[in-house]
Amino acid sequence: MELKVLNIKGEETGRTVNLDETIFGVEPNDHAIYLDVKQFRANNRQGTHKAKERADIKGSTRKIKKQKGTGSARAGSIKSPLFRGGGRAFGPRPKDYSFKLNKKLKKVARKSALSYKAKANELFVVEDFSFDAPKTKEYLNFENNFKIADKKSILVLSKPNKNLYLSSRNLQGTRAITVSELTTYDILDAKAIVFAESSFDVLEKIF
Repeated sequence: MELKVLNIKGEETGRTVNLDETIFGVEPNDHAIYLDVKQFRANNRQGTHKAKERADIKGSTRKIKKQKGTGSARAGSIKSPLFRGGGRAFGPRPKDYSFKLNKKLKKVARKSALSYKAKANELFVVEDFSFDAPKTKEYLNFENNFKIADKKSILVLSKPNKNLYLSSRNLQGTRAITVSELTTYDILDAKAIVFAESSFDVLEKIF
């Protein structure tokens, strides 16, 4: 599969890029995608939820009524979950939701996601560019030239570029990241992925 290389104005440069079939043309593995996205979301959970149980409630521990003869259920203290203001029974506790996945499986998941995007024609290639200073307006002009300003998009770079990162930071629904930061979740979440021309060399080395 070939993609035309465009300049920052969205115009054709006359060059093309051949997409590696071992990365952009594989048979998608939906289960690998599911596991990788599940891990990404789980690893990003804070897991700091906590409810006060009866041991955490401030209050007296005296027995509030006698054990038998009242005609109602026995009660140990006012901190019982049965009473208003008492502790919660089996409430949430802090938990680490993260888990590990095989690196080969994660590669299969990313290849599968990229293959889906290639089939959907949601990939673009732009010749390498940079800004002299952080300019959100210039980055927005770049998006308008590619007609992706109203879509969730990612600009994939071969190496970190501070000016491009700062230029995109204030815009909602777009990010400028490096190839090594590209995840399966990012690929599937974006409706347009713009690769810098030099990023394909790094991508092939990673895979």
